[in-house]
Amino acid sequence: MKTLIFIALTGVAASASGQGGDGLRQVEYPSPRGDLVVRYGQPPAKPAEPRPAFAELDRNGDGSIDEREATAYHTLANDFEYADKNRDLRISRREFDRW
Repeated sequence: MKTLIFIALTGVAASASGQGGDGLRQVEYPSPRGDLVVRYGQPPAKPAEPRPAFAELDRNGDGSIDEREATAYHTLANDFEYADKNRDLRISRREFDRW
């Protein structure tokens, strides 16, 4: 109940809302001690780097990319568990192509 009252009161007290230059939303609340600015949201996603060839990441030439080799491409390292569909701790060429 207290949260509901707070939300209702803050919604009435807000003087201006908009979007900052960095993509975050902001709301300003006037106050006797100075305005309170609340910024929220997520900044826009950074563009992904170009995807390297499978052979470039498979440094030891064994036909698969392990976790250590995946660190050369940050996006793949971040998605390693998702890309490794059969959970054998290696990404095959087929898994890489489907990813």
